[in-house]
Amino acid sequence: MMSRVPLAVILVGLVAGACGVTASPSPTGASGRPSGSPSSPPASEAPTGGGGGTLVVAISADPGHLNPAITTSGATHTAAELIFNGLVGLDENLEPVPELAESWTIDNDGAQYTFKLRDGVTWHDGTPFTSADVKFTFEEVLLKLHARTRSSVGPVLDGIDTPDAQTVVFRFKQPYAPLLRQLDVTEAPILPKHIYQGSDPAKNPANAAPVGTGPFAFESYTPDSEIRLKRNDTYWAPALPKLDEVVMRVIPESGSQVIALEAGEVDWIWGVPGPDEARLDADPEVELLRTDRNPGGSNCIMTMSFNFDKPILQDVRVRQAIAHAIDRQQIVDKILFGQGRVATAPISSGIGWAHADDIVLPAFDPTAAMAMLDQAGWKAGADGMRIAAGVTGVADGTPLALDFLHFPTFARYGELLRSELGAVGIELTLEPLEPPVFAETVFTKRDFDTNVISYCNGPDPEIGVRRMFDSAQIGPVPFSNAAGYRDSAVDALFTQAQQTVGNEARGKIYGRIQQTVAAAQPYVWLVETSGVRAYRLPCQGFQPYAQFAEAATCAP
Repeated sequence: MMSRVPLAVILVGLVAGACGVTASPSPTGASGRPSGSPSSPPASEAPTGGGGGTLVVAISADPGHLNPAITTSGATHTAAELIFNGLVGLDENLEPVPELAESWTIDNDGAQYTFKLRDGVTWHDGTPFTSADVKFTFEEVLLKLHARTRSSVGPVLDGIDTPDAQTVVFRFKQPYAPLLRQLDVTEAPILPKHIYQGSDPAKNPANAAPVGTGPFAFESYTPDSEIRLKRNDTYWAPALPKLDEVVMRVIPESGSQVIALEAGEVDWIWGVPGPDEARLDADPEVELLRTDRNPGGSNCIMTMSFNFDKPILQDVRVRQAIAHAIDRQQIVDKILFGQGRVATAPISSGIGWAHADDIVLPAFDPTAAMAMLDQAGWKAGADGMRIAAGVTGVADGTPLALDFLHFPTFARYGELLRSELGAVGIELTLEPLEPPVFAETVFTKRDFDTNVISYCNGPDPEIGVRRMFDSAQIGPVPFSNAAGYRDSAVDALFTQAQQTVGNEARGKIYGRIQQTVAAAQPYVWLVETSGVRAYRLPCQGFQPYAQFAEAATCAP
């Protein structure tokens, strides 16, 4: 697991001593570019990137669109993050480094952040990038459609000011420590106001032919086939990118991706199947990268959601019985092949200061599961399958049959869970859905019983955890509160944690939250996942997340 420096601690140190503190970025950014690099090089030092060849990337699913600001879907972020930038980047230790913002100051004890934007940055269509783009992106897109930004920044943001074209000021109602962690291309990709203004951002045609400021510009998109990006010749980072072109090919089956990598048909795959890891690691033509960070988020927990709108799932004993019926270690062994670990709390262990180590989640115990189903009024028939007998809101004789929605890439989770739940008398019907259809079915239509979602917690619970439980996050925003869970006390605790300075104090509040939600069982927290990337030589210069190919080259 990659090391993590709690940024809130850094911020507390900054804001405790004085107001008007200026950020001091590290000398080198995550991609190897100078963090304090000038906004544009002098004429005599024009960018000298390019010549790095073509990178062919395998992606597992058609993204449906290429706007990462309106969704936290990993499929969209995998395909589109190279096209965009955030105000800041996050390095390998999750510390902020300059990106579209070249510097920032923190005032009013952490309640105000002022960002100085780079001069000379242009959108891929040549239009100048300004503070108006940042303000528009947050107010009209991220705070409405990006689940993590909407649930965390939205309730405490007092306003965004743009005193001039190169300055953006975020004003909060109280000190807000997590902000700098929420401004990278994964959490807050900036969109062009001149293209999206006056439109529905979720339906704008530019979502299929995007314009960004990132290292690569959109060239073409053939659904279910490939996406082609070309080098941004006017990129703000000198001498970057080095690649001339990035081609992303949709190859749904992970085994087929490995075959294509070994045959030299693709240069990069995002996930190495466990059974193939040792073989690829021994291949002198292949290099591996390991990380807990992914396009779309970090510190991800594969999570089974229960729809609280369905009477069949409103009894906590049924939800706990389902949790008892699931052998989560089998998921680690048979699906992840060791690339992950059993989840032990509702917050990822990757956020050590917020992760509760005293939570007792339901252990694998089919006998306990069957006893709880009996107590809840679900009696076993002659064939062993359960039927209702006195269940509130459910007609007697109704079978305990649930649908299970999942991305096609998560099919093996469904197959294992169907077998395990069947063993205690629950019928599970698997429904594979592509990401855009899944998001609409689950979060807009709420037409499901159960599902599995990779909920990425991010580097702070305010970023990726709150959205799962906050009652204000029940609605049509993808990957928000899928369960429809409501608890005013939990809502209040999240607000208290948001307003509390210091990881130790905040961690205690998050511990109380985890105790409460674990007892309510709106989800089954299955496994924490890790990623293993693979790429072919002579390609090199990658980082395993976000702008992964910004500094890469495939030239021999």
